[in-house]
Amino acid sequence: MVNPTQLRRAVLLALYGGGALAAFVPPALAQTEAPATPATAEAAAMQSVHVVGTRRTGATSTTDTPVPVDVIPMTRLAEQGSQFDLAQTLTNISPSFNSTRQSGADGADLVDSAALRGLGSDQTLVLVNGKRRHTTALVNLFGARNRGNTGTDLNAIPMMAIRNVQVLRDGAAAQYGSDAIAGVMNIELKKNLGCEAVAGWGQYTEGDGDNYLASAYCGIALAGGTFGVTGEYLNRGRSNRAEEGNPRIIGDSKTENQTVYINGDFALGGGKAYLTAGVQRRDASSAAFARGGIGSDDIPSRNSAAMYPDGFVPFINGDLKDRYATLGYRTKFGDWSADFSQTYGYNRLDYTIANTLNASIAQLDFIRGGQGISPSSFSAGGFDFRQLTTNADFSRYYGGIFNGLNAAFGFEYRKENYRIFAGEPGSYIDADGVGVGGNAGSQGFPGFQPGDATDRGRHSSAAYLDLEADLTERLKLQAALRHERFSDFGSTTDGKLAAAYKLGGDVLLRGSLSTGFRAPSLQQVYFSSTFTDFVGGQPLDVVLAPNGGAVANAAGIPKLTEEKSKSATFGATWTPSPSTSVTADLYRIDIDDRIVLSGRFDAENYPALGATLQALGVGQAQFFVNSVDTETKGLDITASHRMPLAAGRLNTFLALNFSKTEVTGVHAPSALAGFEDVLLSERERLFIEQGGPRRKATLGFEYTQGKLGTDFRIIHFGPQTLGTFSGPPVPNAYYEPKTSADLAFTWSFNDKTKLTVGGTNIFNVKPTEQDPNETDNGFKYESVQFGLNGAAYFARLWHKF
Repeated sequence: MVNPTQLRRAVLLALYGGGALAAFVPPALAQTEAPATPATAEAAAMQSVHVVGTRRTGATSTTDTPVPVDVIPMTRLAEQGSQFDLAQTLTNISPSFNSTRQSGADGADLVDSAALRGLGSDQTLVLVNGKRRHTTALVNLFGARNRGNTGTDLNAIPMMAIRNVQVLRDGAAAQYGSDAIAGVMNIELKKNLGCEAVAGWGQYTEGDGDNYLASAYCGIALAGGTFGVTGEYLNRGRSNRAEEGNPRIIGDSKTENQTVYINGDFALGGGKAYLTAGVQRRDASSAAFARGGIGSDDIPSRNSAAMYPDGFVPFINGDLKDRYATLGYRTKFGDWSADFSQTYGYNRLDYTIANTLNASIAQLDFIRGGQGISPSSFSAGGFDFRQLTTNADFSRYYGGIFNGLNAAFGFEYRKENYRIFAGEPGSYIDADGVGVGGNAGSQGFPGFQPGDATDRGRHSSAAYLDLEADLTERLKLQAALRHERFSDFGSTTDGKLAAAYKLGGDVLLRGSLSTGFRAPSLQQVYFSSTFTDFVGGQPLDVVLAPNGGAVANAAGIPKLTEEKSKSATFGATWTPSPSTSVTADLYRIDIDDRIVLSGRFDAENYPALGATLQALGVGQAQFFVNSVDTETKGLDITASHRMPLAAGRLNTFLALNFSKTEVTGVHAPSALAGFEDVLLSERERLFIEQGGPRRKATLGFEYTQGKLGTDFRIIHFGPQTLGTFSGPPVPNAYYEPKTSADLAFTWSFNDKTKLTVGGTNIFNVKPTEQDPNETDNGFKYESVQFGLNGAAYFARLWHKF
C-alpha cells in the first residue's frame, strides 16, 4: 500500500526539493495541499511528473539530472511577490535569466523579451506545459538588448496561472528543435482545485509609474479531471526620469493588459484530453524622441509652429494581441505512452502614432496658404506572426534493461506565417516634395509603406529519438538525435550526449555535449522598413531590406540560413542533506553564422554599393546576414539551505552567473568583403557581447515566524561596457557594477488571507551616468538590465476562497 504522506513528499521533492532555488517553496506548503487520502494518493501515483530536459516520466530530482535545471515555484511569488509581471520577477530571481525593460527603443519598449546566459532572446526556447510557445511578431531594432532578435513575450502569461517555471540551462536543440541554443524555459500552468485572488499596487518613490493589479484563479473538478481559469488586469503607468528642462520622456512605457488563461484535462476513452488556451489584449504606449519648438532646427523639418510651438513628444502606441492554445490527448498503447497535440500561437502589433504630425503635410498646407496643419495621429501599420505546431510523442520505460531505460521518439510538423501591413498614406508620404530632410511621414515612427507589406510562410518537419538509461546505480546516460527539415533553407541534424555519475551518497558529477541550430525567423527574413530622406536635394529611400528582395539581391546579400552551435556543460551537485543543495556548472557555447543586423551602407562608406543602391532609388540600406561567430563561456553556481531558527524557519538561497560572450569572427558576404567595420561596428559588437551584464548574483533570505514573514533579497549586476553613438575616438560607455536590494513583510491573518508590503531597489541605486549625446536612447542612462527608475514600494492582498 502506498503511504500517501511519503508519496506526496516524494512528488514535492521531485518538483522542488532538489533544486537550488527550492527556498522559494513556502514553509507552510504542506498546509496548502489538500489532505491526502488513498484516492488522492492513487491519483498522484498515476500523475506524470516531468522536468524539462528529460522525457522520462516519474519523480526525478533536479540534482539527479545530467544537465542543470532550476525549478522555480510561482505560488508564493504570485501571492506575495514584489514584481507584477513574469519577466521582471524572473530577472530578480534567476541570474542566468535576462529581461531588459527598454526605453527610447520604439516597439522594443512595448515587449520585454526573455534570454538566457547572455545570448539573444531568439536563442532561448519557451514551452508552456511542454509545448512550444510562439515568439512575438516584433523584431527588436533599437535599444541596448536583443537588437535584431525576435523573442517570446513572457508577460502575456499571468503569474497567477503558473505553477512553476523550469529553466534548463543547457543547449537542447537536439531534444526540442530550433531556438534552444542557450536553453529552454518550461512554464507549467496550474490545475489546482479552489479559488484565489490577489490585488496589488505599486509606485516609484519619485511618484510615478503606478502599477495596479487584479488577478484571480479558480479551479474545479470536471469529468475526471481539473479545469482552471485565470483572469488578470494589469495597468502600468508611465514613468519619466528626464531632467528638469529636458523635453524627453524616458522611463517605463505605459501598458494596460487584459488576460484570460484556461488550463485543464478530463478523462476520455481510457486516456486524458487536455486543453490550454490564453488570450491577451495589451494597449501600450512608449515615448519617442522629443521635437523642438519655435527657434529650433526642427521647424519646419520636423515640426509646425502652428501645431506645437513649444515642441512635442510623439507617442508610439501599440495595440498588441496575443493568442495561444493547445489541444491534446494522452493515452497508452500497451506499454507505450502516447501524446498527440496541436498548438496554435498568434501575435499581432498595430501601431498608432499620436501627438505627432507629418511635417511635409503641414508644410504643404502652409505653402497653400493655410496655417501649417497636419493630422496629429496616424495609423502606421503593423505586423503579425502565426504558428501551428503538430506533435506526436511516444515513450516507454523498460525496467529490465540495464537498471532502467526510457525510450522516446516523436514527430513534429510546424507551419508559420508572417505579415506586414502598410499604414495609412499620411504616416509615410512626402507631401510637399521640397526635400526638407526628415519631414516625411509621422514624426516618431514613420508608417510602413505599401512596398514593405508582405505575407510569407514556411513549414518544417522533424523527427527525434531520445534515450535515457541508468546503466548502473551510479551512472546515468542520456542521448538524443533530431533531424529537422525547413521548406526555406534545408535540413539539419543535431545530437546530444549527457551523463551523470554519483561519486557518493551526496555528490554527483554531470556533463553534456551537444550540437544545435536556430532557424532564421520569418521576421528576420522578411522584415521591411522604408522611409524617405533627401540626399543632395533628391528623395532617396532608407531601407531595411528583406532577404531575397530586389535591394538585398542587388547588394549581393545571400539567402539566410540557420545558426549552428556547439555546446558543452560540465558540473557537479552536492546534496549533503534534504535541506541543503549546491550546484556548479561550467559551460561553453560556440555559435557560427550568427544572424545580425548590419550597419547602414551608402555611397559614403561603400561607394560602389552606394551607386548600385542609388540606381534603385535607395540612399542607405541595411540587411540581416549570417556573418558573426561568437563564443560564450560561463559558470553557474546555486546553493540553498533550509533550517529552523528561533521560533521560526529560515530559507536561504544563493545563485550566481558568470558569463562572457566574445565575437570571434566576422564573415562578410563576398559583396561586402572589406567593409566588415560597417557590417558590424564596434558599437554593435558591444551590444552582442555586453548587452547583458557579464555577472549577476542573487542572495535571498526568507524568514517566517508565526503569522509574520520577512523576505530580503540582494541582487548584484556586474559591469557593462557599451559603445557610444558617435563611435571612436569617443570612449566607450562604462557602467559600473551595482547592487540592489528588495525587502518585503507578509502578515498572514489566517491560512486564507495574507497582506504583503515592501519595496524594491530600496536604496535607490541607479546606473552610471553617461553623456546623453552618446547613448542609444539619448539619455544619461542607457537601458541596461539594472533599470533606471530607482526605488519603488508596493502592497499585495491575497485571499483564498
